[in-house]
Amino acid sequence: MEYFKRPTPQPEVITQEIHATVSEILRAVEKEGIAAVRRYSERLDGWNPPSFRVSTEQIAYAEARVDAALKRHIQFAQEQVRTFARLQKATVTEFAHETLPGVVLGQKHLPVQAVGSYSPGGRYPLIASSIMTIVVPKVAGVQRVVAVAPPRRAEGIYPPQLYTMASSGADEILCLGGVQALAALAYGIEDTPSVEPVDMIVGAGNVYVAEAKRQLFGTVGIDLLAGPTEILIIADETADPMLVAADLLGQAEHGPTSPAILVTTSRAFGEATARAVDRWLETTWPTREVAGQAWRECGTILLCESNEEMVQVANTYAPEHLEVQTRHPDWFLEHLANYGSLFLGAHATVAYGDKGIGPNHVLPTERASRYTGGLWVGKFLKTVTYQHVTPEGSRLVAPAIAAISDAELMMGHALTARLRLDQEVQAVGKEQERYS
Repeated sequence: MEYFKRPTPQPEVITQEIHATVSEILRAVEKEGIAAVRRYSERLDGWNPPSFRVSTEQIAYAEARVDAALKRHIQFAQEQVRTFARLQKATVTEFAHETLPGVVLGQKHLPVQAVGSYSPGGRYPLIASSIMTIVVPKVAGVQRVVAVAPPRRAEGIYPPQLYTMASSGADEILCLGGVQALAALAYGIEDTPSVEPVDMIVGAGNVYVAEAKRQLFGTVGIDLLAGPTEILIIADETADPMLVAADLLGQAEHGPTSPAILVTTSRAFGEATARAVDRWLETTWPTREVAGQAWRECGTILLCESNEEMVQVANTYAPEHLEVQTRHPDWFLEHLANYGSLFLGAHATVAYGDKGIGPNHVLPTERASRYTGGLWVGKFLKTVTYQHVTPEGSRLVAPAIAAISDAELMMGHALTARLRLDQEVQAVGKEQERYS
């Protein structure tokens, strides 16, 4: 393995200052409620309306400002995401099975009752985030989804984003951003009318939002802790350098700390891709300022000797997005183990997954795909178990349970098992007395 291009060392993303700022806002909202929400919203976003709730009139106004063609495209993406979520849900099964005579064990999947969906609105007001984090919990059966997004200038939520939230099925919508928005979701606020706390918060955001989710975990559930978005592309000499360069820069435009990595077995292809990146940045790339900084500071090109070594490198990086542009992409499907979402073939670009081909775009970063997948319909379902035991079943189970409890010195547990045996013995004795 050889580095053709190395990234520069990056500073720590979550600093002590960010940690302290987030803690201060969360504590203030928990203690003061909407007064603190108003204070921070005014200070940070210049936004302090009579109510943070978005009215039906505001939704209708936003819908009128979205042209018909964009509405059709949004509806297309919603349907793709909804279809994939339904397919996922169909794989989640419930069962009840008699494992011993008189012992029935079962499993159920219960939807989370209330979910908060956060959609970013900073440099890019992400319409697709609303689709991914509202449509999917509704497919799971979540009764109440509260969607939030920050104001964009003085007009409130960006109209296409607000239209998407409403048409995706949000039950409540708040125009509120940043840490104060997540605090309002977690603790509830006395708005007009009041906003009740949710059970789970999902969605992407900046480093402050990510830190707020980390600190709120436990008070509420979260989807995952995400860092800067990532792309790794495995490519051989059959790939198109200009296309691969575009895919690297396309993901790099998210922000200046977004890693973009090319892994290839061809030195000539690596060199050609590096030149293609430079050409894009020097000519027509539309977000060259942000993407260019990300490529210069976080871009990587690695040369490998074989497909097997490329797989080893990719599995070590465990990237959020992993593209395969090679002669035989299906071989990599069978051998790759760590990724958030996989894109096979030259026509499967990360942008499709980001915006609405079907699978969710909320994915693990910073090597977390070694131990978890991304957001999916099952994340909104609680897998719970139950046991139904008859006296016959108790006779079979209780002796072993009591013995294990004794060995653990948990005498109370042992007693609860033996009491049931004693009751059964007494019941049998009384039955015998009736016929003696």
